[in-house]
Formats: sequence, structure tokens, C-alpha cells
Amino acid sequence: MRSFIWITALIAVGLNLKAQSDKVLSGPVLGYAEMREAIVWVQLKESGMVYANYWLQGEEDKSFNTESVGTSANTGNTAKLYFRNLEPGMVYEYQIVVDEEVQQFDFPLNFDTEPLWDYRTDPPSFTVAMGSCLYINEEAYDRPGKPYGGDYQILNEIHKLKPDAMLWLGDNIYLREADFFSRSGYLARYTHTRKLPELQALMASCNNYAIWDDHDFGPNDASGSWIHRDMALEMFKLFWPNPSFGYKDLPCTFSGMNYRDCDFIMMDNRYYRSETSNANHPEQIFGKEQIDRMIDLLKQSRAPFKFVLTGGQLLNTAKVYENHSNYEEERQYIINRLTEEGLNNVIFISGDRHHSEVNSLKLSNGNMIYEFTVSPLTSGAATSVTETNENRVEGSLIQERNFAVMRISGKRKERVLELVYYNSQGEIIYQWSLNQ
Repeated sequence: MRSFIWITALIAVGLNLKAQSDKVLSGPVLGYAEMREAIVWVQLKESGMVYANYWLQGEEDKSFNTESVGTSANTGNTAKLYFRNLEPGMVYEYQIVVDEEVQQFDFPLNFDTEPLWDYRTDPPSFTVAMGSCLYINEEAYDRPGKPYGGDYQILNEIHKLKPDAMLWLGDNIYLREADFFSRSGYLARYTHTRKLPELQALMASCNNYAIWDDHDFGPNDASGSWIHRDMALEMFKLFWPNPSFGYKDLPCTFSGMNYRDCDFIMMDNRYYRSETSNANHPEQIFGKEQIDRMIDLLKQSRAPFKFVLTGGQLLNTAKVYENHSNYEEERQYIINRLTEEGLNNVIFISGDRHHSEVNSLKLSNGNMIYEFTVSPLTSGAATSVTETNENRVEGSLIQERNFAVMRISGKRKERVLELVYYNSQGEIIYQWSLNQ
């Protein structure tokens, strides 16, 4: 009898060890979670078969499986798992299964589907965190000297606030000189950044949406002439579970989504960007076609606040670095279109600048447009900003590592936006609000 118990214990231990085998390198990353479908991204350590087992919270005996996906080194062993036939306003739990082994994580795996509230109740309150410029040191490939990245605990501070969604506003990785000219380089940089321990719980706990900027795209300040722009786009698609990526006739990272009662448009500020010195090509960051589609979406929107995400600043009047003010004609075209269409409470959300600020501009028709710049998360902060920006809200300039959280609340047609900036220790450093 004792031998039988000992053998049974060994089998149990063996099964337990197998269940805890670690085949996931990074993730899971929750992308969108709509009323009837959600997407989760995961990266394996090596090639394998992966799927998710999911169920309504408390109903594990009635589980469903996503389709199984085979990973390969050519795509960084990444996979996107689609959770289908969901119900609105519900909590789902799930497991990640690799080669028929359930993977164990130090944080819960669950998500909420979008609620079906319209025509039924007031819109639900929600919070959205945001940030840009995520530099993760790697000594072998960094420039000599003091490390450029730091304060990774800022990601833990975001996670503590339990946002419903996270907006990654560009420079979400920093391609290095060793990465620019090969597929292996792009895969290595994305992989190195994404496996950061401080990212894991945050990216599994809320919806994640991303735009890019130059450091996700290619060399510093790279334009649409970058020789590997198509490869850069392919890599962005591999590593981000966004709702969509451009149009068939307009390849790029352009996308958008509705979150509760607010609309978000995600611009691509790289793929069609021209050099300001190119006299044979219109000076542009977005290009007219992308802008016109943005305007169309804004016109269709019934949202109390309409957000446009872009890697670089639009409203800052200082003609420095890559601000849109260096592209005067296109910037004015955007402002003119917003004015002509009578669009109000349009808010641009940007990164890039290594400092944060709130900008506001009164249009000629009396309507207001705004911009929240949030930068940097872990890269070096600009500590001596002296530029003259005529549209900066007084007192809003932040010159240290930071992130922001935006809360939308209130009854229908009485919505309130509260914006709070936090430093890398999670302390409040600036607050601003706007009524519908």
C-alpha cells in the first residue's frame, strides 16, 4: 500500500511539474474585447502549438477553445488567439495551452467584453492609461555611457491603478543600429522589449491599443522613404493585436475603435511621411487621404469626446524636432477641416517629445480642440524645455518620466473627462478636466 501511495505521489508531482512548464516567453497581451469577440496575443519561447481554453466566469465546466495556432521562428513565435461567440458585458476567464500543457502565470487571465449599454442605460464610466517612449536597456546594443532607460517600475504603477485600457503612443520599442537592416533585428528588438517582466501583468490586465513613431519604424526621424517600411509594418502587425491595420488601398497602421461612448482614431505618422526638404513631394506627415478618412470618421461619431492618437504633436506651435508645425500646410489643412465640419471636443493624444503637456486651440468658429502629450515612460526625459508653445495650457509642462490616466464618467450628454498625470513613482503631478 505504501509503495502504491508513493508511486501515485510521484505521478502527481510529475503531472504538476508538467502543468507548470513554462513555454511562454511574453504575454498574454489582451487586445480588443468587443461584445462578441476578443483577441489575445502571446509569444512562445520556441515553435509550438498554442490555443486558449475560455469560459464565462464561474462556468469552467462550459468551456470553449480558440483555434490552435502553430508558431514559427520566422514570425518570432508569436500568435494571435481569437475568442469568438462571446456575450456583451460579461467576464471571461481563460487558460493558455501550449503543446497540450496548461501554462501557469503569476497574474489572473480574464477580460470583460464591451457592455451593450446604448438605448438602455447611461454610458458606463471607464479609465484609459496612456504613455509613450518605452526604452528598455540592453547593454550589448546600447550606446556607451549612462543607460538611457530606467524606472521600469512605472509600469507597475500603471497596473496598480487598474485601467480598463492602455494606449501605447509610439516609440513603444527603440530599434538600435544593429536592428535596422534585417528581419532578425526587428524581431530581436520587439522580443527583448515585450518580455520585460514589468510589462506582463499590465498587458494581460487591460485592453491594449498601439500606434507607432520613428523608433518602432526605423532609424531616428525616419520618413516614408525608409527602405524597410514594409517590413516595419509587418513587424508592427505581428506584435500588436490592434483592431485593424489601414485599408486595402491604404496600407499603414491607421485604425480606430469605439470604447464605451467614446471614439478613438489611431493615425499613422510614418508610412506616408515626407521629408520637409523634398521639393518634389507635398510636405506631409499623414497625407491627405488619411486625413480625409480621419475627418469622415469624426463626422460620423456621436461621441462626447473624440480622440485622435498620433506619434507627434499637432498643436504645439514651436517649429522644433518633428512637430506638425514644421509641416505648416498639412497642419493648417487639418485645422481648417475641423473648423469647416463644426467638430467640437476633438482631442489629439500624442507622445514623442520626452516631456508632457496639455495644449488647447480655439478655432475660428469658437469650437475648441485639445491635445494631451504624454512622454516619456522609461526613456530619458527632457529636463530643460525652453521652446515657446503658444497653445500650452499654463502649468501643464512636465519634465520627468510620467504617464497619464483619463477617466470618463457622468450621465449621457453630461460626460466629464478627468486627466491625471503621474510620475514614475505613481504620485500625482498634474490634473486637468473637461466637461462635455
